[in-house]
Amino acid sequence: MHAHTQLALTGRNLDKQFLSVCAPIYQTAIFQAGDGDNPYDYSRSGNPTRTALEQQLARLDGGCGALAFNSGMAAISTVLGSFAAGSHVICSHDCYGGTARLLTLLAQQNKVDVSFIDTRDEAAVEAAIRPTTRAIWLETPSNPLLRISDIRSLALLAHSFNIKLVVDNTFLSPLLQRPLNLGADIVLYSTTKYINGHSDVIGGALVCRDERDLEELSLLTNAHGTGAAPFDSWLVIRGLKTLPIRMRQHEENARALAEFLDGHPAVQRVNYPGLATHPEHQLACEQQSGFGAVLSIELRSEAAARRLLRSVRIFSVAVSIGGVESLIEHPATMSHASMTTEQQESAGLGDNLIRLSVGIENINDLIADLEQGLEQRDGRLTELLDGVSAWEL
Repeated sequence: MHAHTQLALTGRNLDKQFLSVCAPIYQTAIFQAGDGDNPYDYSRSGNPTRTALEQQLARLDGGCGALAFNSGMAAISTVLGSFAAGSHVICSHDCYGGTARLLTLLAQQNKVDVSFIDTRDEAAVEAAIRPTTRAIWLETPSNPLLRISDIRSLALLAHSFNIKLVVDNTFLSPLLQRPLNLGADIVLYSTTKYINGHSDVIGGALVCRDERDLEELSLLTNAHGTGAAPFDSWLVIRGLKTLPIRMRQHEENARALAEFLDGHPAVQRVNYPGLATHPEHQLACEQQSGFGAVLSIELRSEAAARRLLRSVRIFSVAVSIGGVESLIEHPATMSHASMTTEQQESAGLGDNLIRLSVGIENINDLIADLEQGLEQRDGRLTELLDGVSAWEL
């Protein structure tokens, strides 16, 4: 069946007794010991509702199996927890702030070594590989600058050194990019974002190519107790059913908004792979089936960025992405505030950078909201706002 059909039918065959069309929520901590055919005994170790979600995610990405977690960071922690002390990880330098924060913390604790690299530069990635390197960790498109790394090429490089390629595919979902088909070993998601799509649950997922990886990560998930709860799993299943139509509207709006902003005099640069002017536009066309709905813009000053955040009426000033509602934020002081100044500068995160998560509202309303927010203000207002921090907005 087509992926869209699979998604609409997620969980339909879970209830064998009453044949409910929707997946039931097995809101139980424990299961009775039966005649040996029951695979479940304790919901930390496994739950039918979570299993239904995991099976669907594995099918979507073409993996041998999947694991659902209580947060995206739990999924990240589980992969990193599978590495021996002293292992080396190469990570995209403009990655999610929580990923950078955790890797930096683990490095300070001498649990892993980490090199933050521009993963678009394959030569630089290869030069960073050490005998202790266990993984190349990609975000593509990257967060928040929407840079595109070549998954297929980096997978070949990683495997030539017998190391794993881990790809955070949160920005695109399995509908717009399938990293396992391009050679990745593990795909990572914050299911909080597009996969759930309604900003009402925190979750994460891993999808594996190899049974050995799945088995090792499954053991760690059980040991750490980080598996997704039944009700949270059910919410994500519900969100999956509308993923295709949501992604279509998200992307349609994002393209229109990127084109509008690309020609606006107050905007110095638009970072969106769907624009033909994006440096990796062709690569994005080759390895993605769509461009997603996150974009970032660089304004003429930090004060201009603050003014825009202060002025919007439809966009909510908030971290996160992927919900049906449009969000706007200032990465340097919000989603990526935990990165050091040096990390932000190395990644190119300036104080004039704004990230947009484009929702499914009417596109004319979204354009009008940003248009009024980008209007030139008088010098006195600019002067007053120069001393306002992003958190005060």
